[in-house]
Amino acid sequence: MKGRVLVAGFATRHVAQSACNAGYEVCAVDHFCDQDLAWYTKDREKFDELEDLPDAIDRISRRHSFDLFVPTSGAEDLPTTLLLCGTPRDRIQRFLDKLDTQHFFESCNVPVPGLRGPGEFPAMVKPRRGAGGWRNAVIRDEHGMSAWEMLYPDVPFIRQELAFGVPASVCCVTDGTRARAIAVNEQYLRGSGESAFGFCGSVTPFEHPQQARMIAYAEQVAAASGCRGTIGIDFVVGDDAVWAIEVNPRFQGTVDTVEMASGCNLFDLHVGACRGVLPAPLARPHQVAARSILFADRDMTLDTDLSPLKNYCADIPWPGTFFEEGQALVSVYGCGQTREAALALLDKHITTVRQYMR
Repeated sequence: MKGRVLVAGFATRHVAQSACNAGYEVCAVDHFCDQDLAWYTKDREKFDELEDLPDAIDRISRRHSFDLFVPTSGAEDLPTTLLLCGTPRDRIQRFLDKLDTQHFFESCNVPVPGLRGPGEFPAMVKPRRGAGGWRNAVIRDEHGMSAWEMLYPDVPFIRQELAFGVPASVCCVTDGTRARAIAVNEQYLRGSGESAFGFCGSVTPFEHPQQARMIAYAEQVAAASGCRGTIGIDFVVGDDAVWAIEVNPRFQGTVDTVEMASGCNLFDLHVGACRGVLPAPLARPHQVAARSILFADRDMTLDTDLSPLKNYCADIPWPGTFFEEGQALVSVYGCGQTREAALALLDKHITTVRQYMR
């Protein structure tokens, strides 16, 4: 065993699995505590609201000593006496505020959608804080703006010009001054409703004519960010343009497809980068990996045990879990030698899983 690590945040399964596969003993503090999180962890603490997270960390820390602390979404800027393996709080703050991130991109001379002023439409409206794109919306007039502000009262936001293209990201590791791109990913978004811009899956690798520009911008941004470990830079990629959208200064939702496609272990790369060691350029991915998050299409209680589908599912809920309509239910995967083959197998697996959700 390489040591005992505590992974804490809203969702931790993907990081806990990577850490376990890297040879660490893992404990987790997690909002969901799904079945498969228990497979990769020695101990777990569940919490409901983010304000409960510090107390949950305190409870598990009284039961175990830890060699490393790795925060995920929701825990990035928590004060801790544990040995942090990731980006220090004083460097992470500007990437938790989308306006500060906007100014950072501009200071790096990296293309970014421009800010819109009051009354300028259409505009992409985003809360200044928050992950996953769940409250982002394209607003086309004052009526739509007023409706958004009524739906999310007292939420500070930014307004940007629209960028048209494919959502994508680059996974990097950085030691604080240098960076190495690990994988380029296509991102899937919900596409409709209040969560139209919410993350719901990825394909790795993402082959695109602008791939080299994305990698160059991502490594430039990651090296200048002052972050440590694995981080993700989100883009929108057009036919002849690239726009930087966001910096995720933590493990990203693309961990699974990056590891499946490349064969690397991101947790090992993360720890190495935090200790000042960057990997050599990775070989070309040996396969294409695709992930899709399935959501409840109605209020429902899932009585079926999905664990027999573990070869192509993750984030597996416990039987008897209640889901509100629109809540994330389970992740499904497909792999193949080509994008088409991976997506075909993904569709086949989704069909199988849906039979258990009736």
